[in-house]
Formats: sequence, C-alpha cells, structure tokens
Amino acid sequence: MSNQATITIDCSRPSGHTVNPYLFGHFVEDIRDHMEAMLAYPLKDMDFESEPGSTAGVPGSWYAYTNGRNTGYALEASAPKHSGRAQRIRLLSDDEAYAGIAQRTALQEGRYTVKLVLRASVELDYIIIEAIDRITQARLGLERVGLAGHNWQQYEARLSVSRDSADAEFRVYVPAEHPRWRDHVSTGMLWIDHVSLLPEDHIGTVKRKVVEMTKDLNAGMMRLAGNYISAYHFEHGVGPVLERPVMFNEAWGGWTSKYFGTDEFIRFCRELGVEPLICVNDGSGSPEEAARWVEYCNGGIETPMGAKRAANGYAEPYNVKYWEIGNEVWGPWQVGTTTAEQFAKRTVSFIQAMEQADPSLVILACGHTDQEWNRTVLDIAGEQIDYLTLHLYHGYYRFAMDHDTPEEERYKAIASFPEWTRYNIEQTAGQIRSNPKHGHVKLAITEYNTMYYPNTVRKGLPDEHTLGAAVANAANLNEMLRASEMVNIGSFSDLVNGWLGGCIRVGDYYADQYCGKLPGWSGHPLTVYGTPTYEVMKLYAGRDISRLLPVDTECGTFSVSSGRPAPINLDALPDLDIAAFTNGSGDTVTVFAVNRSLQEVKASFTLHGFEADGTVVVYEITGESEREINSVFAPSRISCKVNEVSAERWAEDCLLRPASVYALEFRTGSDTRDGGAP
Repeated sequence: MSNQATITIDCSRPSGHTVNPYLFGHFVEDIRDHMEAMLAYPLKDMDFESEPGSTAGVPGSWYAYTNGRNTGYALEASAPKHSGRAQRIRLLSDDEAYAGIAQRTALQEGRYTVKLVLRASVELDYIIIEAIDRITQARLGLERVGLAGHNWQQYEARLSVSRDSADAEFRVYVPAEHPRWRDHVSTGMLWIDHVSLLPEDHIGTVKRKVVEMTKDLNAGMMRLAGNYISAYHFEHGVGPVLERPVMFNEAWGGWTSKYFGTDEFIRFCRELGVEPLICVNDGSGSPEEAARWVEYCNGGIETPMGAKRAANGYAEPYNVKYWEIGNEVWGPWQVGTTTAEQFAKRTVSFIQAMEQADPSLVILACGHTDQEWNRTVLDIAGEQIDYLTLHLYHGYYRFAMDHDTPEEERYKAIASFPEWTRYNIEQTAGQIRSNPKHGHVKLAITEYNTMYYPNTVRKGLPDEHTLGAAVANAANLNEMLRASEMVNIGSFSDLVNGWLGGCIRVGDYYADQYCGKLPGWSGHPLTVYGTPTYEVMKLYAGRDISRLLPVDTECGTFSVSSGRPAPINLDALPDLDIAAFTNGSGDTVTVFAVNRSLQEVKASFTLHGFEADGTVVVYEITGESEREINSVFAPSRISCKVNEVSAERWAEDCLLRPASVYALEFRTGSDTRDGGAP
C-alpha cells in the first residue's frame, strides 16, 4: 500500500544565508575504544602501564612467553624520561629455555615498524621479534634484533607479516638457541621499556582505511573534546611520544592515549582538509593553561609555547581558529561541574586569557537544553562569545519506553527525534535573540546522535546503528539545515567506535555506556566499515548545496505513544521530511527526501522557477527493514545506491521506500554529473 504525497519547491526564493560546511562536522574523543580503533597501533600496553594481568609481574595484555622453570618476571621504573613501567625478565642459563613476553593481537599483511626501548645484561647478544598465527601456529614473520649494550637504548626493526591474521601472537624473547652463559649476579637479564608496532601504510599513526573513509565524509570540521577533556592537560600530550606521561582517563577509565595529542590531531585535520575545533580544559584546568594551548597552536616561534611547538618539529603555527570552552559542565558526571553563573564567570576569565595569546579566536561556550542555564551564560558572557553549544541525545527516556515496548513504537519514537531537535533549537535561538547584546551569537550543535538510549543490544551490536537510526539522523540533519542561519556547526558523535554512536566501525566490538568495552568477537577484528548513518552523513556532506529553498509538503502522518508529557505535539508527525537547496551557481537543485514511515509513499515533485533537464540523479539509502544493520559479516548491506532516471517520472511518480533516505539532484541541462558514489 502506498501513501500519497505532493512536494512543491519554490526555486525562485533561495535563502539569504548559505549553509556552512562546518555543519557536517565530526568528533573525536578519547572514550572507550575510540583511540584504539582509530589508531594504527595493534598492540596495547605499549609502555607496560597497566596492572599485572594473567601472569604475575607481567602487565595488562602481555603475558609470559617462556618454557623456563625459573624465568622471573617483575615490573620496574621506566627508562629515564620515559613513562609507564619497564618489564624485567630474568633467565637462568641452566634452564636452556626461551623467555620473553607475548601479546595476542590482529595483524594485517604488510610491513611493520617495530620500536623497542631495551637494556640487557652484557651476555645477551640479541633478541627475536616474531609473529605467529595462534590457530595454525604458522610463522607470519621473524626478525633478529642485535643488542648493543647494558644501558637503555632505542631499537628499530622492520617486520614483514606474510598474511592477515585475526588471531595472531606477537612475541619479544631471547631464544633457546642463544649461547648460554655462566649464571652469577645480574646475568640473563632483559629489561623492556617500550614495544610498539606500526604498519607502514599508516597515515599520521591513524589507520589508513579510517582516514580514507573519513575523507569521504567531507566533514568540514573536526572537534577534539568530550568528557575526558575536563581532566586533560594538553602539555602531557605533546613532545616526544615516549616521554609523554601515562595519564589515567578520569572520565571513562583506562588510560588516556598519549599517542594522539595536539600535534597528531592537527595532522589528522590537515590530512582530511578540515577545520580543527579544540575544546579546552575548564574543569581541572585554568585560564593560563588554556592560553598556553592557544599559544602552542597559534604562536610564532618567538613565543614560549610557539618555540616549544617548533622544538617538537612543527615550526609553522597551526592557526586554530575555533575554540570551545566547557563540555557539558552542567552535568554531575563532568570534572569541574558547576552552576551556570560560575561557569559564565569562568568563561569570561578564560576568554580574556586566551585572547591575549590570539585575539582573532572564534569562541564557543557550553550551552544546554535548559534555558535557565543559557539565559545566565548569555547574560554574563554573551557579549564575549560567538557560539553557544548544544548536545542533543534525545533518547527513550522522553517516552517512558523500554525493551518491552513494541518495535514499531520504538522506531516511531526514534523517528520523532528531529522534532525534539527543532524544539531545542527554537527555544535556544529564542533565548539568544531575547537581548540585542548577545544577538550576534550563533548555535553550534557540537554533539548529537539519534540513539536508542539507554543502550539495547541486538545481534551483538547496539541498536543505534540500524537503518532506522540513520533515517532519524537524516531528518535530524534536515532540521539543522532548515535552521542553518542560526546553526553553523555540527559534530556527529562519535567518529570511530567509542561510546555508542561511532559512524565508522572497526571490528565488531561495541562500547556499552556503563560497562565499557564488551566483546562480540567474530574473527573479523580487522574489518573497517560504515554504519547506515555513515552513509547518510557522506550523502549529505557530499552534495553541492548552498541556499535553502522553501518547501511545501502534503503527506500522511504518524503518531508516537509517549508515557510522559511532551512539550511538542507527537500526534500527527509528517511521514516525509523534505529539505531542498540550490547550489552557488543556481544550476542544481538538491532535494533531501526522508521517508520516516514504515509504508511506501508515492510522491510527486514540482519545482517552480527551475527548468530541469530530462534526467535526475537519485541517491538512495534503503533496506528490507528499518532494523537492518551493517556488520563485519555484511559491511555494505546498507549502502548508498546511485541511479540516473527520467526527471519526468520522478516528478510525477516517485516511490519512496519505507524507512529510507533519498537525495534527488535536478540540473539545468548540464551534461556534467557526478554519477558515482556519494
């Protein structure tokens, strides 16, 4: 059964403002397995930082690799200037054994750079680095590393891995065939301070596939922030990597990644061609620290922090323009949580210090869906800021729904999330416009996701990665685009794995909000793929859109059953969410059509004031069910299909599949068409 719909677009009245490409931004945070999934290093506990795991005296993910009866393991202080700890191994010559450490990991075919920091007693001449397949015990690669002395030294080797292995073991050890020595005090001793593997195809220490997929997102802006930032001190994350301290992640547990600091983030942004946005630590940090961060990024080499950046190998200033103060500081989970008045006063002091380092900054300040918070922040700091931020995670709690709620009702609830987005934007925009002194302020939605929240788990993956969630996200983007005169910045949360919503997935692990990383191991940990929402984000950001066009839509409606009072009407929500745009030259009209209903809709499109040629390029994201997901077993089940069809047929008889997303591109007689993947 098909519902009927008519869509009329007035192409003669484009908006006076243009859509800011920063609206299609993304977000990186050191949360759960985000950094582990994004970075190219396959090993964990590279600095022996964790507590002992399965073997006494051997930390974290490492374990003893020995057949010696008397091999001893212990942890000591790290090498001078290094962080973490050093692994001490003592071999007795009479055992005539091999001894070292090993770690289970996943390796891909290719060459790896191996870095080690070692010292050894003088009778040890060399060690072996080796990779094997744990299932077949086949050797994947082996190299011998000669030892040059009793003092700490850094060694580097190349290890060629012959094939992919989802279940590999990496070993560092003294082999049994090593010439024996006479046991006496301090013989057969090996200390290891650091071990890392890095595939030679990495891009700035990030997985090549992750970089390539992120480039396809046309992000516009990349945000470095999140809960962890309120306890993060940037100076711990710059300079020689091995000398950076190991820091506990106070927000999420585990260790903050010292391998992805400011310099690596900026390199990532430059590789992607996007604008960086940095959120400063205003929880446990100070205005002076924030000013040093600005100076580190933007100061000339004649400034103290600019000189430090140059000494770290980056002479040219990074010129980071966008800076955010405060990440959800209204939340009791946030380090430095505070009242709106205290935060606003703190914001003013941060701005004053930061602008002494660089007066050209664009400043974002922490806003809230609570308008009393926003009113206070705007009254005190509104004249000094450029953007007020919102984080929009709507969730089931608004509807009093749970696992027992029928699936169709849960889907309709998530499909209504964009209505809540519109409500939050309108309320906050009204607060901004209520006083001319802060009427210049714009909105930045620096975190959002259309999640089934709290988390529900199905088929080893959280439900927010369904086609239905992607449909809701497309309609959410339509709301942000319709408000794009006010909303200039958006950051989808997260980019890779991470909390609940990473649009790029690495392997088949997921992160539960409360329990941390939970395994759903399938034997495909090397698979990198996009969720249905990844397809939506790529589709939207890849279109040539500039100015909003007026749209009139007549279609069917659906209702959402809510067990709680709502500030918005949920009784008759339109099945279709339509947003239309013209490009800068006016020769292309793009229509985003989101069918939120669970029925097929037969739609007709009329474009007034635009003479389209005979064909239309149609981008379609659809599936057999709104519950479908992409996974390591079917990474492309939900993907964007591109076709070129008769504009006349689509204008009069356009069939929009249930729970599906479309982009229609009409052109004025040009033969130049994309025709490829979005």
